[in-house]
Amino acid sequence: MALIEDLNWRHAVKAYDATKKVSKENIDKIVEAARLAPTSSGLHGFQVIVVENQELKEKLVKGALNPECMRDCSHVLIFAGWDRYTAERIDKVFDYTTDERGLERGRFGSYTDMLKKIYLAQPAEENFAHIARQTYIALGLALAQAAELRVDSTPVEGFDNSVVDEILELEKRGLKSVSLMYVGYADTPNDWIAPMKKVRTPKDEFVIEFK
Repeated sequence: MALIEDLNWRHAVKAYDATKKVSKENIDKIVEAARLAPTSSGLHGFQVIVVENQELKEKLVKGALNPECMRDCSHVLIFAGWDRYTAERIDKVFDYTTDERGLERGRFGSYTDMLKKIYLAQPAEENFAHIARQTYIALGLALAQAAELRVDSTPVEGFDNSVVDEILELEKRGLKSVSLMYVGYADTPNDWIAPMKKVRTPKDEFVIEFK
């Protein structure tokens, strides 16, 4: 039940204490949880960008709908997906996988050929939509790990992707931002949602069972 307790503890923080910083050890654990997320075909078509630098956060603020949180949190994590699937990217992932498992390269050639046939024929927008959905699995695990560490966090879709992409020069890396995660410690007196009862979807309305 520890995970359930952790998830009941967390909430989307609305104000951060700018004087409190999350340790590198805990940031590394949060990012590791995201790295270990399952992804479609194991392609893991995204990266997590960790921004601690205050000057850079100040630049990113102009693209935020909740600028105070971005400015005052300890770290901003940017979940950025590949702009599209390519044959090279697919091969690189599976070459690494076979190398790590001590298998000959090309062992999964029939499978990667199938992936290429599917993905390379799709428009980049359709590719990216599929990739973006994978990032949310990683975001969820990162939020859960932060909660286990009692590190406050806020998942964020309310931002101007074009601003973030431009400032971080993501296009040069073949990436596009999907979501953000603010990480830090709450400024409890100013975190207006903190004293409120946590409200989730009622259990009897959330689950549909076929027995």
